[in-house]
Formats: sequence, C-alpha cells, structure tokens
Amino acid sequence: MTGAPDTAVPAPRGGPDEATARRRFATVSFLFWLPIGMSIATGVLLFTERGMGLAAVAGFYAVHSLTAAAMELPTGGLSDVIGRRPVLAIAGLLNLTAFTLIGLGAAGWAIALGMGLMGLARALSSGPAEAWYVDTVHAHAGPGADLRTGLARGSSATSAALALGTLLGGGLPWLLGRVPGLAPWLADATGGLVILLSVPALLGALVEVVFVLYVLSALTEPTRPRTGVRGVVGGVPAAIAAGLRLGARDALIRRILLTASAAGAALAAMELLTPGRAAALMGTAESGALVFAGLACAGFLCHALGSQLAPFAARLGGGSERAVLVSLGVVTLGLTLLGLTAHAMSALATTVAVTGYGLVHLGLGAAGPNENDLLHRRVDASGRATALSVQSLSLQLVAAGAGLAAGTLPPGPLPWLLAAAVVLAGALLWLRRAAPAKPLLRPDRCGPDELPRTPPTLAPPAAAPPAAAPADGSTAGRLPAPSTQETRPHARPM
Repeated sequence: MTGAPDTAVPAPRGGPDEATARRRFATVSFLFWLPIGMSIATGVLLFTERGMGLAAVAGFYAVHSLTAAAMELPTGGLSDVIGRRPVLAIAGLLNLTAFTLIGLGAAGWAIALGMGLMGLARALSSGPAEAWYVDTVHAHAGPGADLRTGLARGSSATSAALALGTLLGGGLPWLLGRVPGLAPWLADATGGLVILLSVPALLGALVEVVFVLYVLSALTEPTRPRTGVRGVVGGVPAAIAAGLRLGARDALIRRILLTASAAGAALAAMELLTPGRAAALMGTAESGALVFAGLACAGFLCHALGSQLAPFAARLGGGSERAVLVSLGVVTLGLTLLGLTAHAMSALATTVAVTGYGLVHLGLGAAGPNENDLLHRRVDASGRATALSVQSLSLQLVAAGAGLAAGTLPPGPLPWLLAAAVVLAGALLWLRRAAPAKPLLRPDRCGPDELPRTPPTLAPPAAAPPAAAPADGSTAGRLPAPSTQETRPHARPM
C-alpha cells in the first residue's frame, strides 16, 4: 500500500486464467514434493550405510527441523517483499544443493549441511506457491472467486508426489540391486560416493532442476516495485511482526493456528510410532521398513483423496468451518483406533490399525484446504505468504514437542490417545461459528487515506457508501482494492 488512494488493479495482460493457475499450482506442488518423497524410504538407511549412528541420524533430522522452524517467518516475509517466484526458485536451488550433498556426502558435516539447506528450502517454500495461486485467481476473477478447488488440487498433487516418491525411493535401490555387478561398479567408478541407496537423492536433485525451470517460466506475476537490499532487509521484519499479530487480531485465525498445532501433534505421533509398530509386526527392521514405505504411500493417497473431498465436505457441511470440524473428528477417530490396537497383533487388529492410519490422513487432507480457504479470506496479498508461514510454524513447533513427549511415554495406547485428545480439542474449537469479520489488512500498514472497498453485494443495508471513510477515523473496515484483497462472498466466515 502507498499513501495514494487505492485503485483497483486489473489482472495483468496475458496472465493465467483460473484453470491455468490451478494447473500450474498443482504442477509446482508435485515437482517440489516428489524429491522429498523419494528421500523418505531411504533417508535413515542411507545415513547408516555411510557409517552414521542412530544418534547422529537423529541429529541430522533435528538440524532440518530446527532450521525450518527458525526460518519460517523470515522467509515468509521475504516472499511478501520480493515476490513469490524468486523465493520459490531459491528454494529449488537450495534443495538441488541439499540432495547433491546428501547423495554424495560421506562425512557427517556434509550430510548435516545438506539437511540444513533442505530445512531452509522447506521454510522458503511453505507459502509462496499457494500465495501466488490465490493472488493470480483474485487478479483474474475477483476476490469472490472459488479457492477451495485449486487448493484441494494442490494438496492432492503434493500427496500424490509423496506417494509416488516413496515408492520410487524404496523400490529403485531394490531394483538396481538385482542388476548383477551394478552396485560394485557404481562404488568403484565414483570412489564410493555413489551407492545404490544414494540414487534416489541424486535423482531428486535432477527433479529440482526441472522444478526451478518450471517456476521461472510458468509462475508469472505482476511486476513489483524495484526493491534494493535495504528495502528487502527493512521489509522482512515488518512482515514478520505482521504475521505474529495475525492471531491476536482475529479469533478465526487463532482457531486456524491452533488447529495446525493439533495436526502437528497427530503427524508427530504417526511418524514416530508407526515404523516401530511395522517392525514389530514383521519381526525385522528391514521388513518393517518395507511395510512402512507401502503404508506411507497408502497414507499419502488417502491424504490426496481427502483433499479432493474438501470442497464436497464444505458444501455438505454448509461451509469450511463445519468441514474442518468433521475432518478433525475423522482424524480423532483414526488416532483412537491406532491407540486401541497398539498392543494387538491379530489380523483383525492390524486391519483396524491400518484403517485408523488411513482415516488420519483422510481427515487431515480434507481439513487442510478448508482451513486455508478460511485463512486466505482474512489476510490480504501483502501478508499472505507470511500468514502461511505462521501456520506452518505452529504445526512444526508443536510437532517437535509432541514427538519428544511421545518418545518419553511408555509404548502402547497412551501416546496415541493423547494425540487423539489434542486433535479432539482442536476440533471442539469449531463447534461455534466464528463471528463475521472483515478481512484483515496487513497489520503493520494502514494509512489514513485507505478507503473501504467492500463490494456492494456484501455491504449491510444501512452501510455507508464504499467511498466513505469511517466517521470516527478508526481503521475498521479499511480495505485495499478488491484486486489485491480477499473478501468473503458469504455473510459468515468461510
């Protein structure tokens, strides 16, 4: 925003329409997460094959998590200052370097550096792609355009990429190992740098090249004002402060952040406890890892299905709020089934446990697009990526704490049921509908000349004309132009 009066800005000439924006957003989501999925099945095994102990492996993953958590808000603010496309391209280049280091690195420092760079890339990518999609749709079709369908497709593409990547990452080394003499030849030709378990990481680096090229060519966005180093450095802290104030200024955003925290507790329990249960069921760690790879793939597919069902759940429940409530109820049911079968190994108990695992992913997949639909209608374009980073930060911090807590509890139903209780508490937040509220401005920017721009169809009968500023001089209702500001097309939060 500037000191000049706001004027509506038309969509850039030649910009993508809604269908094209949805397709490009889904493609970017798929290309970003495919290499990460390929590293899931082989990550721990690759590090141990390099001679690293379990404590060192845990340290590598801690480096990733702490880096991602520490950089969430600064990088979200960076995207709001310099643009979505350059930040996503930087994330791809960082991942390219990270996968190369992980695939070729035999020393602990190289692996730790690669995991740190991957965490930084994760923080950089947590908001810009989705923010680009919402900005593009609003620029083309206006602030009342449907968002859930595109958000659901992006979430489904992410889940599909993780599922396919997990299968490729787990199956490729096994298939290559069946080629006579290939493993020794690779080790001899590369001085031991390339082994079969490192092939998925190196292949992921090649995918990152495709990702960067696609981002630079497909994610067109309006030209932003030229910003020097001083402007970038000065703008990021303001964007961070704006993000931190989001929850304090809007009860609905507080619900979304608390719901993200509850989802973090559920994911932490799943990631920490499921591999051990698979190993116990199969009798060996190797067989358990193979079973877990297949189960994780099925979970990602359930997540994708849930994302596709998100718009239907919103229509069936009468809005995104009710859809989130029902979705979190499904997650709670899934965690409860996993807890009740924690000590059982029978075929029936295993079937119930697998069903519970699928329900958790199904519910999380359905909740995500509806939560983000609500979020995007309460923040404007200048702070959208920062808001997504705050949401991601809430999930990651609680996931880290919940994982540590679950690791200290005795094995059995208790960790699962505690996670179910946390998610249930998050679901109960949505029993009451949030009071209608106008979308938030970027909290740190509100000039006296910004006039209300609420569309006439949304204004109450007795409302003042859109061009009239509030008589008391307050900031309430001062919205930027419809081209850059989400507005709710319904009488209540959606």
